[in-house]
Amino acid sequence: MKKMTKFALTGLAAGVALAALSTTAHAQERWTMTSTWPDNLDLIQIDRHWAELVNKLAGDELQIEFRAGGTLMPGTEVFDATETGSIEAAGDWPGYWAGRNPAFSPLATTTALFNAVDYINWIQQWGGWDLYQEIYGQYDMVYLPYAALNNESGFMGRTPIRSLADLEGKRLRLSGRDQGRVLEQLGGSQVTLAGGEVYQAIERGVIDAGEFSTPGVDYNAGFAEVADYWATPGWHQSASVFGVMINRDAWDALSEETQEKLKIAADATMAWALAWSERESTDATQKFIDAGVEINTFSDEDLARIQDITNEVIVRGACENTDHAKVYHSMVSYLQDYAKWRDISAPYNMSRTMDNLPSLEEIEACL
Repeated sequence: MKKMTKFALTGLAAGVALAALSTTAHAQERWTMTSTWPDNLDLIQIDRHWAELVNKLAGDELQIEFRAGGTLMPGTEVFDATETGSIEAAGDWPGYWAGRNPAFSPLATTTALFNAVDYINWIQQWGGWDLYQEIYGQYDMVYLPYAALNNESGFMGRTPIRSLADLEGKRLRLSGRDQGRVLEQLGGSQVTLAGGEVYQAIERGVIDAGEFSTPGVDYNAGFAEVADYWATPGWHQSASVFGVMINRDAWDALSEETQEKLKIAADATMAWALAWSERESTDATQKFIDAGVEINTFSDEDLARIQDITNEVIVRGACENTDHAKVYHSMVSYLQDYAKWRDISAPYNMSRTMDNLPSLEEIEACL
């Protein structure tokens, strides 16, 4: 009997040891993650925050080695590298991939539509999450949105822009397909430049004005040194989403528990990123003022015209691509539904009170 007990205990110990060995083997999994952002652009802090949080939450199961954009490959190549599995993950802004599928554009930002809270609401509760998975899933990737920042600065340059009339004939650095289409109807022309090139383009007069990100990011990129004028608000990107692309095979190799920890880290980073960005933008606005930059705000009439043009551009784009239509249909449906509570809670609501939206019926006709 003693021998049998001893054998049983020995077997149990072996089983525990084997389980521990398996856990240890799983714990040694390592990912390489990079970003579209180089170290000198503040947006990289969002990517780094998520990676560091994952290493704290899932450190026994997964460790992420984070490399700044440009250290492993050009930022334009991170999509292909993640899709093929050359790297496991990469932080991005979805709009950079709109040339592959125009649906990436509204997954990244909207012109005169969503603010940051709208994106968070939509992603978390109104079906947005599933659309990120559907679109990125076409390229064998999982996507975790982990930042929704509010509207961008606006246009900065050495030429004053005080109204829409001042956009006529101007060359402006602007990101996004829909944004470029709206600008074209306003009389300006879109110039595509990498974020790190905007400073020199303003300085040398290659562009009349440009935009890149929020005031905090733009100030730290040196824009106050080369810009005399700042046109607000940033209607061209009323909010922006950032996140991490994850190779499907790498994701599937994780346990469900570890996958959940990565999602939790994404949600936590989203809350942190919005507050971080708003604080940085507040401090930077004062610094722009102290530097003598003249701030001009578009009139209500100008903003109403931008909204009319935006609505037309959204419908036109929807009829060119089914995925594009599907994303905007979901977004406009959310805005209509959320209005039931949003509008009666003004002025304490968390979104814009809007009565001029893209036609849901016309978008539906394009599906």
